[in-house]
Amino acid sequence: MDSANQKNGGFAKLLDWINKLGKFKDEVVNIAKETKKIGKDDPRRIIHAAKVGLALTLVSLFYYFKPLYDGFGQAGMWAVLTVVVVFEFSVGGTLCKCINRGCATLLAGALGIGAEYLAELTGKTGEPIMLGFFVFILATGSTFARFFPYLKRRYDYGILIFILTFSLVTVSGYRVEEIIELAHQRLSTIIIGAATCMIVSLFICPVWAGQDLHILVASNMEKVASFLEGFGDEYFHLPQGEVDDANTSKEGKLFLQAYKSVLGSKASEETLANAAWWEPGHGSFRFRDPCNQYLKVGALTRQCAYHIETLVSGYTNSNKQAQTEFHKIIQEPYSKMSSEAGKLLLELSSAIKNMTHPSSIVENHLHNMKSAIDDLKSVLQTSNHSNNNNKSNLLDIIPILAVGSILIDIIHSVEKVSEAVHELSNLGHFKKMEKQKSTTTFAPEKIQQKLHKGIVQPVNDNADMDVDHVVIEIRDTSKEIIHQENNGDTNKKQGQQQVEV
Repeated sequence: MDSANQKNGGFAKLLDWINKLGKFKDEVVNIAKETKKIGKDDPRRIIHAAKVGLALTLVSLFYYFKPLYDGFGQAGMWAVLTVVVVFEFSVGGTLCKCINRGCATLLAGALGIGAEYLAELTGKTGEPIMLGFFVFILATGSTFARFFPYLKRRYDYGILIFILTFSLVTVSGYRVEEIIELAHQRLSTIIIGAATCMIVSLFICPVWAGQDLHILVASNMEKVASFLEGFGDEYFHLPQGEVDDANTSKEGKLFLQAYKSVLGSKASEETLANAAWWEPGHGSFRFRDPCNQYLKVGALTRQCAYHIETLVSGYTNSNKQAQTEFHKIIQEPYSKMSSEAGKLLLELSSAIKNMTHPSSIVENHLHNMKSAIDDLKSVLQTSNHSNNNNKSNLLDIIPILAVGSILIDIIHSVEKVSEAVHELSNLGHFKKMEKQKSTTTFAPEKIQQKLHKGIVQPVNDNADMDVDHVVIEIRDTSKEIIHQENNGDTNKKQGQQQVEV
């Protein structure tokens, strides 16, 4: 019995070990898949990791080579710590931390040496008291300065390093005789580490925060536009009681969820804008990125997304009811309002991506949106006059009218986005689009001015046949003088054009 129990126990342990081995294998496979996904989503992450490794290898030479070690000693470790702390993913983030750390270290080191010199004047008894007083005053003032929004956004890391360095210099200087040499070694190694990070970040596959901000703002506008373009069909073309296939429903309503990522993009935009503020002119920007204007465009785009969030709730509640005759009445203006707003945002997003001034099509969409609002007002007035004696369906109409009110708010927000993008194109010195050739020779207003000179004739004089269009022949008797470079002669020519109506 004992031998049988031992065999069974050994077999159970073997099975348990095999199960653990299988789980470990699954974990390794999952980690490998996640690693592959992270690298595939953004290959720049792999390059960034290699850049950090290169920078650390370079600054480690302070320890590997004896001549460098003899010059800097243990202070060479500060170069290694600097690389680990300040090397960020983007160029702007790296420059921000490097400049903050270098300036803060220089200022704090100078003040620390000055404080040590003043404390020595008070004698051995008063020196620690004076040093403690200086540390308290500067640490308290610097910490309070971190609460100022502008300083926190731009120089928070520098203030933190200032407090740390000043405290270390004053405290260590009390026990170290050669304080100036100590401060010089630490400052030199920190500057070398920061310079190494900046050179590697700038010249080896640089990642520009301004470019990421540029792409993020344009992408958010596209997500909002995709919702608005599809909202009209989704709202009116899905009757109550119709059951869709699960997969079709999921794929068909992806545009209804894409805008939600825009709602939480404020922190990312502000982080990228803060990093872009430190970056020099690069790429298509002859000057620095107008990051504040990008933030304005992003904020207005989020405002549209917030309205959409409210619209989705209103749409969900109202769509539970059966489609009424009133739905059919307001279908066209509602669809036109949302569709034109989406098309306008797509045009603006394309202008930002291509760094060109918004085309004249934007003005057409703006006009169409305002026209849709006027059409809605007319439809509502007509419907009100025809149903002024029937108030029984008022509760059914209110949710539908609420959707219209939110759509109008979205249109007003889209107009503000358009104005902000136009301002961005001026600040960013975007390219002007080449003028497209018109399909007609005369502008509409010029045609109207010359109609009295034209001849209107039917296409076919046969009364038995249907005539669905006419030909307007406009003769321009004005003479155009063409300068000839060779002989200076002038030729007269008379233009003739036909316009089909």
